Amino acid sequence: MEQQQEIMEHVLRFIQRDSSDENDFNEQALQLFLYQYQYNLPYRSFCMQKGKTPRMVKSWRDIPAVPINAFKDVTLSCTDSEQAEAIFMTSGTTKGIRGKHYHPTLHVYDQSMIQNFQQRFMKGLNKIRIGVLFPTATEMPNSSLAHYLSLAVQHFGTEDSHYLINNDGVDIERFIQECRHAEETGEPYALIGASFSFVHMLEQLGRIGKTFSLPKGSRILDTGGFKKQSKEMELDDFYKLLSDALGVDRADCINMYGMTELSTQFYDDGNEIVPSVKSGPNWIRTRVINPLSGEAVQKGERGVLVHCDLANFNSVTTILTEDVGIEVDNGFLLLGRVQGTAAKGCSIAVEEFLHAAKGHSK
Repeated sequence: MEQQQEIMEHVLRFIQRDSSDENDFNEQALQLFLYQYQYNLPYRSFCMQKGKTPRMVKSWRDIPAVPINAFKDVTLSCTDSEQAEAIFMTSGTTKGIRGKHYHPTLHVYDQSMIQNFQQRFMKGLNKIRIGVLFPTATEMPNSSLAHYLSLAVQHFGTEDSHYLINNDGVDIERFIQECRHAEETGEPYALIGASFSFVHMLEQLGRIGKTFSLPKGSRILDTGGFKKQSKEMELDDFYKLLSDALGVDRADCINMYGMTELSTQFYDDGNEIVPSVKSGPNWIRTRVINPLSGEAVQKGERGVLVHCDLANFNSVTTILTEDVGIEVDNGFLLLGRVQGTAAKGCSIAVEEFLHAAKGHSK
């Protein structure tokens, strides 16, 4: 579709920019809103019910936010979902329903990841030997994280980069071998993967009493948290154990915050202090709202995070999460999942969306 190609080109040019001001971001977000309102029918129904048409919406802050759970019940795509190059799915729930995010092409997603990762994790380094604590994209074709990690290896890993997960979980023998290699050669080493995989790795190292002192320039990236996947651990304890076990400064232990429903990731600048400040590149912006009223809360107050991601050109730019956060200078603090009245507000938002989108779902 010619219009889709044009939209993609606009977004890709925006991603290539070094920065953007409020007016630039606003103009691109409103252009995407017009496109999504026109071609994403369930979303259009929702916007019409709220009285938020392209004629009425003048700011990215007013673009109606879709609750992430709506991705489980409705096909949110401007193009034929059957023709999607990739369908990323959320992890299973108690009901077994998985949210689906359709990508007609991965070109925009990939450019968003590569440029952001290069700046926030590589920090000027061209290539580094990488060990991945997560299954491959071939093993998990519907996992956005598996794809993200494969991009990291493909674009930033040396030829000796490798995966450290086997059928039994963490391949601890290979892991020890790789850490020893780094110590002996002085070659910086990067470990990237799911937070819960790092917890399992730490447990195994603890059982055998092993620690390492990885060379200067080594770095760690974890993502996804570890609730329900392994024993829960306080963040401060987690990063202390990680730093002590591998000899990597906590300033070089970076956490990535992302989700299946987005095409862009947030990073911190290390975890010497937790919770750390998360921030994104110039093509994503975040608001903190009261989910019952939908209104923004004061800076410094707790609320629910709403992200506007310009790389989400095919689904919806604006997502109401179920994550609690606080806006601070240069980003936000991520404080966990919604509970209590905030959770009730998010549930109401889902019901409202599904009611409006009825007749267009799936």
